[in-house]
Amino acid sequence: MEHFIVSARKYRPQNFVDVVGQQAITNTLENAIKNNHLAQALLFTGPRGVGKTSCARILAKQINQQGIEVAEDEDFAFNIFELDAASNNSVDDIRSLTDQVRIPPQTGKYKIYIIDEVHMLSQAAFNAFLKTLEEPPAHAIFILATTEKHKIIPTILSRCQIFDFKRIDVLDAKNYLKVICQKENITADDDALHIIAQKADGAMRDALSIFDRVVSFSGKTLTREAVTENLNVLDYDTYFNMTDLVIANKIPEVLNAFNTILGKGFEGHHFINGFASHCRDLLVAKDKVTLDLLEVGDVAKKKYLEQATKTSIPFLMQAINKANDCDLNYRASKNQRLLVELTLMQIASITFDGEKKSANYIIPATFFQALSPAVKEIAKPIQKKPEVPKHQKAEEQKPKLEKTILRSAHKRTSSLSLKSIHLKKTKKRLK
Repeated sequence: MEHFIVSARKYRPQNFVDVVGQQAITNTLENAIKNNHLAQALLFTGPRGVGKTSCARILAKQINQQGIEVAEDEDFAFNIFELDAASNNSVDDIRSLTDQVRIPPQTGKYKIYIIDEVHMLSQAAFNAFLKTLEEPPAHAIFILATTEKHKIIPTILSRCQIFDFKRIDVLDAKNYLKVICQKENITADDDALHIIAQKADGAMRDALSIFDRVVSFSGKTLTREAVTENLNVLDYDTYFNMTDLVIANKIPEVLNAFNTILGKGFEGHHFINGFASHCRDLLVAKDKVTLDLLEVGDVAKKKYLEQATKTSIPFLMQAINKANDCDLNYRASKNQRLLVELTLMQIASITFDGEKKSANYIIPATFFQALSPAVKEIAKPIQKKPEVPKHQKAEEQKPKLEKTILRSAHKRTSSLSLKSIHLKKTKKRLK
C-alpha cells in the first residue's frame, strides 16, 4: 500500500509564487531580498493556515541563494533553525538559542532562526531575548510567527518588522483547489469546491484537509450533494425553499420545514444564522453595484438573482433584524426551539396583507384553519328549503293540530282544570 501524503504537506508552497492570497507580502519580501533591504527581525502574524510558516521557510531558503549559483535541490538546511516556542518557552531555551547565534554559518551567508508560536514565550524568556533581537550578529536573521500578536510584549514588537497576513479569500481558495483537482485528475463541481472554501473560513490548510476528507468519501468525482452530506452543512437549497415559504406566508409549511432541519441533526442557532446570511445575500443581489460581495458559485448566483426579484428591501431588512434578535437571545432562552419558531412565524407574517400590524405580528391560526380542506367541508352553507305559501302551511298544520288534540284527549284530566276547559273550547271551534 502506497504511503499517503496529505494535501497540506504535498502541495505546501516551495516558492513565493505558490503562496495563495498573500501577494502583497510575498512581493515585499522578494523585493527586500533583491535590493538587500531585509530587516534582521521579522514578525509574521495572522490567522491559522494562511502561510506564515511556509513564507518563513521560503524566505530562509532564498536568502542564502541570492547572488550565488547553487543546485536546485540545495535548501541550506544546516543554516535554518526552527524553534517551537509552545514547548520551548523557558529562559534556558532562549539562552541556549542566543549562544548558538554567535557561531557564524559554515555554508552560505546567513543563519535563519524561525520561532513559531512566539507568543507562548514566558515573560522572562521575552526579556532574555530582547538584547539579542535588537542587536543580532550580522549573519543572523530572526523570523517570528504568531497567531496572537496582542500577547507579545511591546518591546519585542518595536524591534521587529511586522507583516500582517490576511485570511484567504473564498475565490482564491477555490481556484487553488481547482489546480489541485487537475493535478490529481479529480472532477469537481464548482459549487462543491466553493462550499469547501467557505467551510475552511479563510484557512488554506483547513481547505486542503477538508478536500482530502471529501475525496476519501466521494472518490474522483465531487458533487455539491456529496460535499454537503459529508460536511453536514445546510445546503443553500434549504434556505431558498424556506424563503419561498416565508414569502408566501405559509406558516404551517415553514414549521414543518424547520422540524425537518432539526431532524437532520442541525441546531436552531446554526439555521437562524444561516437564514440571516441568506437574507443578506439576497439584499446584496438586488443591486449590480454590490453583486461582487456575493461569495457564491455561478449556479448559486443565478438562483440568488432570481429570488431577489421576489423579495423587497423592507422585507429583507425586517427579516435580518428579527433573525439577529433571535441570534442574540438564543443562548439565554430556556426554550430555544420555540424562540426560532416564533421568529420564523413573525418573518412569515411580514408580507401578510391586512390592517396595520405590530412589530411582532403573527398571522392568526384561524386564517389557516379557514383554508384547511376539512374545515371547508364542515363549513358548507346549509341549503334552505323552498318557502311554502301561508294558506298551504295552514292546511298542512291542521291535521297535525287535530292529532295533537286527540292525543291530549286520551289523557285523564280534571273537569275543573283550566286545561280541560280550554280543550272543550278548541273541540267546539274545530267542529
